[in-house]
Amino acid sequence: MIDLDECVFSILDCISARMKSGLLFQFILVSVTVFCHGNDQFFNDDANLILPGSYNIPWMSGVEDFRTLSLLTFPGAHDSMALYGGPEAEHQAWSLKDQLRAGIRFLDLKVFGLGTTLHVMHGVMYQPSTLRDVIDTVQVFLSEFKTEAVLIRVQPESFEKKTVNEMVQSLIGNDQNVWVNTAMPNMGQVRGKIVFLQKSTFTLGIPLIDTDGKHYNEVSDVKNKDKMISKQLNQATEACGGDNAILTDSTGTGFGTFWGMFLTPKRVAEKVNPWLNQYLRQFYPNQPRPCFGIIAMDFPGIDLIQTVINLNYW
Repeated sequence: MIDLDECVFSILDCISARMKSGLLFQFILVSVTVFCHGNDQFFNDDANLILPGSYNIPWMSGVEDFRTLSLLTFPGAHDSMALYGGPEAEHQAWSLKDQLRAGIRFLDLKVFGLGTTLHVMHGVMYQPSTLRDVIDTVQVFLSEFKTEAVLIRVQPESFEKKTVNEMVQSLIGNDQNVWVNTAMPNMGQVRGKIVFLQKSTFTLGIPLIDTDGKHYNEVSDVKNKDKMISKQLNQATEACGGDNAILTDSTGTGFGTFWGMFLTPKRVAEKVNPWLNQYLRQFYPNQPRPCFGIIAMDFPGIDLIQTVINLNYW
């Protein structure tokens, strides 16, 4: 794998020829993203999903019916539909269908209402999808893999919570395969279902609390980010097993900081994901293994997803 620092220095050699260009910063940012390309097995930025022949897509089939969701550890996709918009806007490489097949069971969606439609957004960047498209894709997956459940967090973008709640409720109707209750279910109650999570401006589903502190996603030093994630996961372990779902984001960006200006979400994930895998694997000898709730990741690779999944098997 090419070291980021070495790659940056090689790119800086090319900058002098472009000093007169008003697109200098964009050139640097795109160059770092394109040429400092990682191939770590815990990090993935390839849109083509290739699963091993023995890959266990319906991994929740191995989770006992009596176990409550708050006692499980879920691999999640932060900004799940943010596949477009350039280096600072992109957080995932796989399509939603492929994320689900790879084992992702938590989706993080930002939506904006326009007319009667909830569009999926990332900040001001429109992602070519609607919430209806997402729900349809998830339900097709769940109709094939009936042992699974998919958790969804909806975050309204510049929208009144009452309006978003009403639009989502209208969208799902009385679908019995969508969990909107506040009570914490066990695995047997939600197989084959979408489970909504509620927080602040969205009030359908299980209450969600997160371990993210102030400015959690601002990264100027990756080692400090690792320490922050470790602290967050310790908090998650302490909170597991209650009436709330617990969320930890392992993601971040250096955009907006001076020292981290080259740290796009992809570059942060390339550094953080291998560390996160190693951190989680230290708990494998534990019996039972600890619960960490939902771990939302950018550009996770297959092996990292499997490490998270395997925490559920004692």
